[in-house]
Amino acid sequence: MSAVIHLQALGLTEYEARAYTALLALGRSVPARVARQAGIPRPKIYETLERLEGRGLASKVGQNPLEYAPLSAREYLTRSRRAFSDRLEALDRDLSRLTPDPAPEAVYHLNGEAALRSLCEDLILNARQQVYMAGSPALADRLEALCPRGVALTRAHLADLPPIAASGQDAFLLTRDAEAAVIAHFVPADADIEAHGVHTHNPVIIHLIDGYVRLAAQHPAPAKAKAARTTRGSKSAVQLQES
Repeated sequence: MSAVIHLQALGLTEYEARAYTALLALGRSVPARVARQAGIPRPKIYETLERLEGRGLASKVGQNPLEYAPLSAREYLTRSRRAFSDRLEALDRDLSRLTPDPAPEAVYHLNGEAALRSLCEDLILNARQQVYMAGSPALADRLEALCPRGVALTRAHLADLPPIAASGQDAFLLTRDAEAAVIAHFVPADADIEAHGVHTHNPVIIHLIDGYVRLAAQHPAPAKAKAARTTRGSKSAVQLQES
């Protein structure tokens, strides 16, 4: 059962997860019935239900006979989200003490299509104000679908502009909030080299990419293609320009 697996990932033992899902299915019930429903040895069910009670997931609702009822799964999920968020914030503080932020001028080399695509998706998902991107329509479509609402998105094709990749390679440019950028060079599956690129927070490089994409967006798009500046979730967005 997938719910049992997910509950275990949140810190419950297997017996606790199985007992809780059984309680949700049964409602108010005696321990023996919960044990049968969950497939838990009867001698283990009492301590398991007591632990669920301690976690705020179950409550005794009768003594003669002894019965338990499940407490709100939604409340548990809300507490889990809060606890996870608190742990992430604590981890961020601890890691910040251990490793300083990268120097703005640093340029990090990336290899492999999966790594490049993953980083592009991370940048898009963390965007707050502005995204510029240009290159592969298929990848651009994927990233545009992930772009948060309210983020201004400038998207363009690179056809008929000065090339920025070697022959046979497809360049892709992406910047986020004038803070981070990716320059990727994708290659055919049968190429002798793998996809490669760079990731940087260098403001000069980011500014140059933003300007290049704005220029590309003003250039006539190839036949049956689109080059546009849009704002997701806004009715006043400039529509994609057909060639």
